[in-house]
Amino acid sequence: MKKGALTWVGMIGIFLMMAGCGSSATGNSGETITISAAASLSEAMEEVGTLYEEAHPDVGLSFNFGGSGSLQQQVSQGAPVDLFVSASDEKFQTLVDEGTIDPSSNTVLLGNSLVLIIPEDGKVSSPADLKEAGKVAIGTPSAVPAGMYAKEALGVLDIFTEIEEDIVYAKDVRQVLSYVETGNVEAGIVYRTDALLSDKVEIVHEFPQSLHTPVRYPAGVIADSPNHETAVEFQEFLHSETAQKVFEEYGFIIQ
Repeated sequence: MKKGALTWVGMIGIFLMMAGCGSSATGNSGETITISAAASLSEAMEEVGTLYEEAHPDVGLSFNFGGSGSLQQQVSQGAPVDLFVSASDEKFQTLVDEGTIDPSSNTVLLGNSLVLIIPEDGKVSSPADLKEAGKVAIGTPSAVPAGMYAKEALGVLDIFTEIEEDIVYAKDVRQVLSYVETGNVEAGIVYRTDALLSDKVEIVHEFPQSLHTPVRYPAGVIADSPNHETAVEFQEFLHSETAQKVFEEYGFIIQ
């Protein structure tokens, strides 16, 4: 059992939350493992999942995508998860320190970079332009690693405090991307992989890694997962040449 007890109401709330943002690549009735993963991994992870299921027809995969902070809290509170893939070392380490993650399964899966994006025909061309740009979207720093990295980078550049009143906070990087695509903000900061998914935004700047905490995706199996062996096998598949080829096609950096 996870640390801490939940009321039935609390558990039901978590299950409903996961059902609302999760997706499944399977219709099979065999063993199913649940993977909670950072929102920026959505398309790539689902494609990898389909390949895994084709090779393992007796196993189903259920994905729950969202901000790493929110996912970490769900896992800490006892949500039924078998494998966690975070976009933040900090959020992942919280689960390691709690004893929730099996220490023998800890691996770093991928890397990414942070970029400044604008809508089609946008006027911003550099981070310095954000001081006069208007609304700028980033993920909520306390829950969204990309938002934390954005705040760090803008802080080093002495820009964050000047534009703080104009920042629009989003629940995850995909919401930031949507705000920029629809022109609801003049600019946004997302991962490069998210920006590459859209033909409605333009990348105008890539932030040097030296400006923020390195973007890494640690992965680990939940220590008391009832599907522990299968979760470990899927995690190993994520590091396979087949899976890594897919991740590279989406723009991720193989670690």
